[in-house]
Amino acid sequence: MVDPIGSHRPGGTRRKPQPTPLSRLAVRLAPLAPLARRLRPAYPRPGRAGWRRWMPSWRQWLGALALSIGLSGSLLVIAYAATDIPQNLNTYATQQDNVYFWADGTPMARTGWVRRQAMPLKDIPPDVRSAVLAAENESFYSDPGISVKGITRALVRTVGQGDTQGGSTITQQYVKNVYLTQNRSVGRKFTEAMISLKLDNKMSKDKILEGYLNTSWFGRGTYGLQRASQAYYGKDVSRLNASEGAFLASLLKGAGLYDPTLSTANHKRAVERWSWILDRMVKTGKLSASERATYTKFPEPLEQGRAFDTGKQSDYLVELATQYAKKAGHISDRDFDLGGYQIYTTFDRKREKTLTDTVTEARAKAKKDDPDTAKNAHYGAASIADDGRILAVYGGPDHRTQGYNESNATTVPAGSAFLPFVYAAGLEHGVHKTREGAATPVTPESVYDGDDGVPVSTPEGPYWDRSGKKVAAHNDGKKDHGQVTLRQALASSVNTPFMQLGMDTGLDKVRATAEASGLLSSSIGPQVPTLSLGSSTPSAIRMANSYATFAAGGTHTEPYSVRRITRNGYRVTLDTPAPHRAMRAEVAREVTEALSDSFRTAHPGAAPTTAQVAGKKGTTQDDKAAWYVGTNRSVSTAVVLYRIDLSKSLEPLPLEGIAGTPETDVPYGIWSGAMSPLR
Repeated sequence: MVDPIGSHRPGGTRRKPQPTPLSRLAVRLAPLAPLARRLRPAYPRPGRAGWRRWMPSWRQWLGALALSIGLSGSLLVIAYAATDIPQNLNTYATQQDNVYFWADGTPMARTGWVRRQAMPLKDIPPDVRSAVLAAENESFYSDPGISVKGITRALVRTVGQGDTQGGSTITQQYVKNVYLTQNRSVGRKFTEAMISLKLDNKMSKDKILEGYLNTSWFGRGTYGLQRASQAYYGKDVSRLNASEGAFLASLLKGAGLYDPTLSTANHKRAVERWSWILDRMVKTGKLSASERATYTKFPEPLEQGRAFDTGKQSDYLVELATQYAKKAGHISDRDFDLGGYQIYTTFDRKREKTLTDTVTEARAKAKKDDPDTAKNAHYGAASIADDGRILAVYGGPDHRTQGYNESNATTVPAGSAFLPFVYAAGLEHGVHKTREGAATPVTPESVYDGDDGVPVSTPEGPYWDRSGKKVAAHNDGKKDHGQVTLRQALASSVNTPFMQLGMDTGLDKVRATAEASGLLSSSIGPQVPTLSLGSSTPSAIRMANSYATFAAGGTHTEPYSVRRITRNGYRVTLDTPAPHRAMRAEVAREVTEALSDSFRTAHPGAAPTTAQVAGKKGTTQDDKAAWYVGTNRSVSTAVVLYRIDLSKSLEPLPLEGIAGTPETDVPYGIWSGAMSPLR
């Protein structure tokens, strides 16, 4: 006979029934049955009236609270047991270089913006350590690795406002630096807390503090107190005093906000936090009141150190590419400092070498011919394609001794190199001889008075300056040219027609045309008659870019120096400038034709082999700047030469013949040499 709930084994023995999961759970929960019966609400409750009949008793409330605490504790124990300390450090603790590439894909430069040098805790002065503890976590040596109060505050803020803030002990910050990502979320905060608890049990407090001080970001591309000490005070961390340590500790709250050399607001914040940290050190017993009284003067750090130390021309290229990469790639200073980026630039290796060699040769000749004048000479140059790509720049003789880029400096006026923008504005918008009525079209054959000293007029009569004098334009050498067409005036660089054309067209339209072509609004001078004669102070990069607009048929593309960025094999989204219409194609063509006439007029011997060349010399009436800007096919180059004695002021000095003669025009010579790869 077969047992209905069992089965026969060989030999006639029955198999013992196996307990099911539900039966096992019932056995485990059996001891809780009496408690459950007591907690089970009986509704409506006897002996109660009104709404009280439906409310749980105090025993039930107390039991529910105890049960929730028990469950929460159990979950935390389980989470703690299930969380392991990661075996590998993340990229926040393993810095990489950023690598730059030429346009042809070959390596151009490597930069180690982030500098890290681990230091044993014993080599970091106790006062400096105490400053960090006072600023970040004064209970570090007594806490369990986490701050329950801080985590609760952070979680409440997360739920209420969608981000986590505050609440991190030094142990938690160290865990975040070396094991986790920097994203802000409840999940990451919880994991951070669990790892911090385990790490606090496994690692000594001194080791945690040492790791934290060696991995934290202090700005200026530095990680760790040792490199921060060198970057801000130029000395080893072991030589820091409490005051200097208090300032460095303030940077842990946000180096971009507390580096006092970056802005006045930063300086104010840094001083306030420095003073607060020193006061906290006194309160916690780590600094005597008498010693605190000696620190009344804020320990001003060194000015921002230069990012590159090779001194080669490529430093200027790296500087430009870095600025563009951060902005167009939406990369923060902190992320960029962490490194690992591959930056593919637009710079043409051959053009860069040719441009640099040409300028270097011109500088050497000037020093030989007139060393006194040449010692204050500055040369800036840039070559840009008509699609906005920056192909080459000359930023200065040595990045180590000249920390600014001449090709990107807005120092001296454009002078007569600005005239094409006035010409383009007139052709595009026409002129108004009266206040009312439609504009009258202007053509290249429109005739203007080219004599020297012609007063500028408005529909109401002459234009008077504030001193009561009539404003008049002057030509180079104060020459009279009689009645000339606008095309002839541009070809021969006759100034007076263009000052009047600017008034007739409207200085607002002249300005708008220059900006649409590529000049920055911040570099364009006041909206007065001299605007048309080049009172604006554009950079060589912007002048080359704006002339490229003419060569591109009136289409303008903002200059850019980076075409692609990757990080650890992944493409970084990059904002690439889109072209826009600056003027009608017909207007751009007519400006280019006039500039071609200008080039052939000034350099007739070069004309047979340069049919597609268009260019313009730029001079100023006070002889404080000399330009040459021109295009050949799809590339535009701008060269500027001026003199400034930086030891005295930023006021430009007269060139005193250093720019050469019409036959030996130095800016044109550099321009011609830089454009030679096109021929």
